[in-house]
Amino acid sequence: MIQDRVIGVAGSALDQLMPMHIWVGPSGLINRVGPTLTKIAGQDLRGQPLFDVIDLQRPRAARSLEALLSLQGARLSLCLRARPDLPFRGMVVGLPAGVGGLIQVSLGLSFSRAVADCGLTLKDFSPCDQTVDLLYLREANAAIARESRNLTGRLQRARQAAEEQALTDTLTGLSNRRAMDSALLALTEAPVPRFGLMHLDLDFFKEVNDSLGHAAGDHVLTHVADILRSEIRAGDIVARVGGDEFVLLFRDCDDPDLLEAIGARLISRLEEPTMFDGQPCRISASAGSVLASRYDRPDPDRMLNDADVALYASKHRGRAQHTLYSEDLLAPLRPN
Repeated sequence: MIQDRVIGVAGSALDQLMPMHIWVGPSGLINRVGPTLTKIAGQDLRGQPLFDVIDLQRPRAARSLEALLSLQGARLSLCLRARPDLPFRGMVVGLPAGVGGLIQVSLGLSFSRAVADCGLTLKDFSPCDQTVDLLYLREANAAIARESRNLTGRLQRARQAAEEQALTDTLTGLSNRRAMDSALLALTEAPVPRFGLMHLDLDFFKEVNDSLGHAAGDHVLTHVADILRSEIRAGDIVARVGGDEFVLLFRDCDDPDLLEAIGARLISRLEEPTMFDGQPCRISASAGSVLASRYDRPDPDRMLNDADVALYASKHRGRAQHTLYSEDLLAPLRPN
């Protein structure tokens, strides 16, 4: 018959097998505490009275070492007095020859909080502790959540970039016709539409393209875009809607004098030559504008058409002009 034996175990081996143990001596003082439990307590518990360190919550009747050892093999509910927010499950066994007892505790529902608050890792648990499985699962879930957030972020950024690209003119970086149409529709649907619309067309751009080549033409267009961008306010919109055609939307604007001043300033700046490959590129611009406030109910297509009429009136007057739409311009006009 195989008899029960007492096996001597070194403290370091006990720490590996039971990293959350409490070894209490016959006097009720703690002899040794596992490294993980020490880490959770945040202090060295050796030499302290057991019931000054733990709060036995169930069964509450055990308030002495003798009473505690009488519960050998029973399930205990307890916590460290230093961490009452972390409940443990435990079990006690008596050591031979009346030399005290050994209490082994484990994390139950407090697992997640203990891991987060105390910085516990896989090294803090015995490999056969089911807490290791929970920790693996927690880390796997955290990794999946991180990857999901990263993927969501990448998808959102990609979608945003795609949307911006779909609304941006590739050459100039300005808004394109689609973006302008959307913005114009939103402005006309406002409860009290107050904005100005300017249609601007470059003069002598074809001559630059024909004489200096398309690369020079592209250079001129990007130069024009920089000027238009610098002349608008935050919230205003400038869009390239054709080869050398641009539409500008000025929010909160119902002042015809202001549109006249903006048109004159833009034309003046655009007439300043820009250099390309050592050659000056000279252009100008004609523009036509309309105010939303002149309509009972502004309609995007009608406003664009009226601004176009005003633009052609500018070209008819000799180019490098700005014209504000009025009923007098309804007669068909075409540039020379």
